[in-house]
Amino acid sequence: MLTSLAGLVAQALDRARLYDTKQDVAHGLQQALLPRTLPSIDGLRVAARYLPATHGMDIGGDFYDLIRLDGAAAAAVIGDVQGHNVAAAALMGQVRIGVHAHTALGAPPDRVLAGVNRLLTDLSPDLFTSCLYACLDFSGGCVSLASAGHPPPLLRLPGRATRPLDVPPGPLLGIDPDAEFPVTRIPLVPGMTLAFYTDGLIETPGVDFEDSMNQLAGELDRADDRDLDLDKLVDTLLRTSGTAGQRTDDVALLVLRFTDRHQVY
Repeated sequence: MLTSLAGLVAQALDRARLYDTKQDVAHGLQQALLPRTLPSIDGLRVAARYLPATHGMDIGGDFYDLIRLDGAAAAAVIGDVQGHNVAAAALMGQVRIGVHAHTALGAPPDRVLAGVNRLLTDLSPDLFTSCLYACLDFSGGCVSLASAGHPPPLLRLPGRATRPLDVPPGPLLGIDPDAEFPVTRIPLVPGMTLAFYTDGLIETPGVDFEDSMNQLAGELDRADDRDLDLDKLVDTLLRTSGTAGQRTDDVALLVLRFTDRHQVY
């Protein structure tokens, strides 16, 4: 009996070690695919978070990025690959690389999404992928956005109510190789805030999607315009949305606040 028991204990220890190894590999993969730091860009304050789902391997396909284009422009992107496993994380890495590659070529938002869409169509990953891409043109005073089936960003202007920005979406990436992605342009106003997020932040069982989105807009609306600590703002949005505890989906959140480019902090 003791010999049999010892064999069972040994098998349990082997499985525990194997699980720990898989967790370490998964976490290493996730950290390698997400940006370690975001670039410092004059005229822009930024804060971001990624929270994995609290079940499974603690990895997923949500991602965000901020890309410096030149001295007068930058690109912000957020996306969501279906799933919370290694396959979702690996595809997320391919999407990020595709976005960077087309951004480096100077493509506008619709062409960036079209290029990544063709890449995923060729790969046939069998996973749905949404993405929201924004080009921030500081010299031209304009923000150009294109969406591939992603939830709309929240727009907060000084002295006005926060609202979801109307960005007509194209289809999800990797479905139709000839898909088109409409471009929406808005003025870049000093003091404005844009919040990019994935659906894991607002999806709640039994609650209408638009109601959850409007609730998040209300939380952002209550933020103090004078508060320049966006990290605190991001923590508040995560806490009030109920994602600080158990999560059935991973969450990505990217908040941008535009300032006077000649103002020194």
